[in-house]
Amino acid sequence: WSETHAKTVYSRLELYVHPHIGVMPISDITPTDVLSLVRKIESRKKLETASRVLGICSQVFRYGVACGLCQSDPCRDLRGALTAHVEKPRPALTRPEDVGGLILSIEGYEGYAVTRAAMLWSAYTFCRPGEVRRAEWKEIDWEKREWRIPAEKMKMRFEHRVPLARQCLAILENLRGKRLSDVWIFPGLRPSRPLSENGVLSALRRMGYAKHEMTAHGFRAMASTLLNELGYRPDLIERQLAHGDTDKVRAVYNRAAYMEERRVMMQEWADYLDSLAEKKRTRLAPRGTLE
Repeated sequence: WSETHAKTVYSRLELYVHPHIGVMPISDITPTDVLSLVRKIESRKKLETASRVLGICSQVFRYGVACGLCQSDPCRDLRGALTAHVEKPRPALTRPEDVGGLILSIEGYEGYAVTRAAMLWSAYTFCRPGEVRRAEWKEIDWEKREWRIPAEKMKMRFEHRVPLARQCLAILENLRGKRLSDVWIFPGLRPSRPLSENGVLSALRRMGYAKHEMTAHGFRAMASTLLNELGYRPDLIERQLAHGDTDKVRAVYNRAAYMEERRVMMQEWADYLDSLAEKKRTRLAPRGTLE
């Protein structure tokens, strides 16, 4: 488990589980006891949280069975008892004109310069927010022009290689010249720590993007939508998004799959974003200023 995931799991145990069944001997806990606590979470309209808490409890009970501390997992028969949670699409800008306006707004962002760089990096690489803010200098392969994210930082626990467009290399050179941190590419105001979890999100709000319009995670949906519309092969897009493969053998084999094609796609994607911003800039320029 990553440190972040471990903290999330334990906080859910402390908040939702321990107050109800934390002091009971594990062998005495019944399906009714577990159902009661997840029903309380459901009553607050936290359907996804209820489902995740049930899953965490099930892990604990299964470990208890393996250790000989209880006879069975009381969560086993409760799956159908929960209200189904329907996953909502994450807010993201997907119209080319809107995306051009976003890139233009990021370029003109007057807040913390590292946050501006992180937003552009997110747009060009469309990696997950946590992967971006915790990016380290040692992960950059300058010779191959790649960002190699180690497996322990990845959601699917496979190393992920990101071909870097020249725009990304320019961002790196600029930040390296500032000498803000020897570890973090995008350090926070305290250089010993990475950019805060809400750094990019707060910047988007400051630029006027509401929560139903764009989020830090929205850069991924933005890229996926537009790259598919532009006609790139779904396999390339999914591989670059580092989405999981249900076939584990195939997943291992494909860690570096399509690398040259992905390299071309990532440069063309960065150029495309810049072209959208330039079109938006031209449209917004007062008449006579371009002569």
